[in-house]
Amino acid sequence: MNAIISASALADALAGPNPPVLLDVRWQLSLAKAAGEPPFDGRAAYAAGHLPGAVFVDLDRELAGTPGERGRHPLPGLAEFGAAMRRAGVSSGTPVVVYDGGQGWAAARAWWMLRWTGHPDVRVLDGGLPSWEGPLSQEEPTPREGDFEPVAGAGLLDADGAAALARSGVLFDARAAERYRGDVEPIDRVGGHIPGAISAPTTENVTSDGRFLPAEELRARFQALGAAEGTEVGVYCGSGVSGAHEVLALAVAGIPAALYVGSWSEWSSDPERPVAVGAEPQ
Repeated sequence: MNAIISASALADALAGPNPPVLLDVRWQLSLAKAAGEPPFDGRAAYAAGHLPGAVFVDLDRELAGTPGERGRHPLPGLAEFGAAMRRAGVSSGTPVVVYDGGQGWAAARAWWMLRWTGHPDVRVLDGGLPSWEGPLSQEEPTPREGDFEPVAGAGLLDADGAAALARSGVLFDARAAERYRGDVEPIDRVGGHIPGAISAPTTENVTSDGRFLPAEELRARFQALGAAEGTEVGVYCGSGVSGAHEVLALAVAGIPAALYVGSWSEWSSDPERPVAVGAEPQ
């Protein structure tokens, strides 16, 4: 099953006999709070206009647990996540389409969590809300309670697993290259990367309008970075959000990959863990 869906294909699916549940996961990584400015408000953006029938899902509260030693966006408890998804109308037998404001990171986090916990049919709207040419709604729906019961699956890395994979397979760092090199670090305790990890900024997986590159181009990109046939692949980022977008890009390319959810925010919080700097994996 393709992991992404175009706006035109989504319009057709919504008009069909088994329309998907729509989840609006608008969110932005914002440094505004540190500067004393109000952070991005995804719920306000949703209230101003969303795809008709879409239910808002709060990434910080429903797709992540409490920030701490496990990182800035650790996994929520399965019970809490399941309750949030059922509230949004998610059932195992109904397809789900997730979208955000266009960057794709937040939608990918929801996609990854639903897939990781066993939902069989989840796709991300390619290009997000800006790609939608139909009408928007300000009406907040009240969906029928879903029946989805999440079960933890494979494809999850912890810090030790990520470190080992950087040596035995391929571990991609999805952050901007300057953060990988350690030139700047605007959020976490220290800059740099996990030793052995390869820089693969997620921004290079999409076109200027936020849509994914064709599958064959993505496959060529990742293979050139070391993801050869049969190689185990993992991804991390700052806090497990943009990394999910890279896992999604890899899925589009036909390459399975695991996600280190704690990512750099967890790794760098422990001064005992090694840190590499510069352009080389080391």
